[in-house]
Amino acid sequence: MELRQLEYFMAVCQELHFTRAADKLGIAQPSLSQQIRTLEHEIGSPLFDRVGKKTIITEAGKILLSHSYSVFHELSQARAAISELQGLKRGSLTIGALLTVVNYLLPPTVISFHERYPNVKLSVQGLRTGDIYNGLLHNELDLGIVFMPMEHEELETIPLCKQELALAAPLEHPIGLELSVTLEALREIPSILLPGNYHLRQLLDERCRALDFAPQPVLEMTTMESIINMVAQGVGVTVLPKAYLDYIADPRIRIVPIANPAITTQIGVVYRKNKYLCAASRVFMEQLIATVKTQSPG
Repeated sequence: MELRQLEYFMAVCQELHFTRAADKLGIAQPSLSQQIRTLEHEIGSPLFDRVGKKTIITEAGKILLSHSYSVFHELSQARAAISELQGLKRGSLTIGALLTVVNYLLPPTVISFHERYPNVKLSVQGLRTGDIYNGLLHNELDLGIVFMPMEHEELETIPLCKQELALAAPLEHPIGLELSVTLEALREIPSILLPGNYHLRQLLDERCRALDFAPQPVLEMTTMESIINMVAQGVGVTVLPKAYLDYIADPRIRIVPIANPAITTQIGVVYRKNKYLCAASRVFMEQLIATVKTQSPG
């Protein structure tokens, strides 16, 4: 059994389609199929069931997939430990950060880290909470910046900061003159919100259910920039982190605090418990925590 075969096997598991997996790997589909057949022969059991046009992982395949993640995890640990010998003169660090914080919370730390350690390749990806969760468990990410709680026996979280949600209204909308609002505003006023598979939207839905209604947005959009543009054009109001709204300081909107009750979320840093935390990961976390404390002394 070769590492290359396991890599091919994992690609098929991810795509559940041989042609797409072959394209992703940059090899011919017949070559991929041959490697999987060879692997199945060595394992002594089918790894996939081909039902019509569908590819389904067998129980044996699921077991091998779990161990394959462990194999590549251990290899990445070895590389990280060896690169530690070079200090922070080389290496890489991949971070998955919430779309709601990637613009305003991370830049000071990213800039400072890059200036101090220019030879460390730093990749910061704006992702949804679920994608960060999967990326950490599949060893595709070193660190995550997520909404808490994020509970899994293999994950460790460190609280970072709390963020308060606020309502953003078009500049000319009368609600923008209020000192504060409640979520009841979403019952009457057209809104533009994130889709239902986003954590913030799920939090809003939960709080609205407690008030015996469900928000009915006139638009659902996946980026905060597009939501703000729609608000600025008078399509409706939205609810987003106040820190983000303050950061963009868009003169076309008004920010109104939400009260009775206020809505807050907890942001934290998350990483795998059994993952070797290289110097780059440790230093970045320390810098991020220190920067956030400076920005939020209270």
